[in-house]
Amino acid sequence: MNVHEYQAKEILQRYGVPVPEFAVVSQVEELKRAVDLLQLSQAVLKIQVHAGGRGKAGGVQFAKTKEEILQKGKALLGFKLVNAQTGPEGVIAHKILVGKPIDIAKEYYVGALIDRTQGVPLLIVSPEGGMEIEEIAVKYPEKILKVPISFDGKVRSYQLVQICKFMGWKGEEAKEGAKVIQGLARCFIEKDASLLEINPLVKTKEGKIVALDAKLAIDDNALFRQQEIAKMMDLTQISPQEASAKEHDLAYIAMEGNIGCMVNGAGLAMATMDIIKLFGGTPANFLDVGGSATKEKVAEGFQIILSDPKVKAIFVNIFGGIMNCATIAHGVLHAAAKLKVQIPLIVRLEGTHAEEGRKVFQESGMKILSAKTLQEGAELAVQSAKGEGRGHLD
Repeated sequence: MNVHEYQAKEILQRYGVPVPEFAVVSQVEELKRAVDLLQLSQAVLKIQVHAGGRGKAGGVQFAKTKEEILQKGKALLGFKLVNAQTGPEGVIAHKILVGKPIDIAKEYYVGALIDRTQGVPLLIVSPEGGMEIEEIAVKYPEKILKVPISFDGKVRSYQLVQICKFMGWKGEEAKEGAKVIQGLARCFIEKDASLLEINPLVKTKEGKIVALDAKLAIDDNALFRQQEIAKMMDLTQISPQEASAKEHDLAYIAMEGNIGCMVNGAGLAMATMDIIKLFGGTPANFLDVGGSATKEKVAEGFQIILSDPKVKAIFVNIFGGIMNCATIAHGVLHAAAKLKVQIPLIVRLEGTHAEEGRKVFQESGMKILSAKTLQEGAELAVQSAKGEGRGHLD
């Protein structure tokens, strides 16, 4: 789960990370009050969306007068950001962050993530900030330092010395920088983050170290113990399908293809998408209904898939371990009848009560294509999406 920049900054502040004074507004009247409250004669205005590339797209603006602040702020409220990260549908900014411009002397990068290879939290720092870390890795690979830390979130003294030396921090600057590193590390661990970045971390002309931007992503599996952050979820920043999936506890990711997939289990879902590609098709989504799907949950899954106009066929692939295939069969029929499914529907059932499930389809009288194997199901789905499917009931 992602949070907005302003939310990440508010959280980092609690860990002793200094950030410039700012306000967040969603209406022009709020912006007027913020200008007076912060005594702004000049300002930087930044759209708040769950995507990068805001500056390049015009989502970050500098204003030199009060009139210009209001003018540019009004234009940014409702700003639609469209880039490679958002996809062609884009995301709309319902809030903007406004604050005083900072005189920057130097930009740095500091971040934390989980090193999947070593299985440890990893601090990543660079004296070259203001650009994506991937870009830094290409242009200045020698200017990236990676420091593994323990799961208690503590950065050892020798590690802080190593980081400060690498970043070129000395004296009071080193004390401030070390405080930021310690706060970032503790925040990363205590908030169950999968990614935490301050980019850029800057040294001002006055010699102060402050976080100018922040990005925070929380592990979805830890939201049960991060209730405060869970309430920060902004459903306007994800597609209606993804919002509905979260509401009904379905794992859904939209893709670019035309074959809708409903599967139980993440591994089987990925295998299903792979074999669809193998036979020349393209999956429209990843959708895992889990091991305890109800009729209602299956119906919601169908609703989500069918809301994508690109979908030309649906492949339901269920391996019943915990899942009862007969339950899935009744759920599929219920959903197909309720939603009046008009596109080809291919179902492959295997495992617990699979025969009973197939019998449910046979006796339903509905035009459902039944497959005995994963290969057969994928072939039928690809053919059907191309308008070539014939299928059969077993």
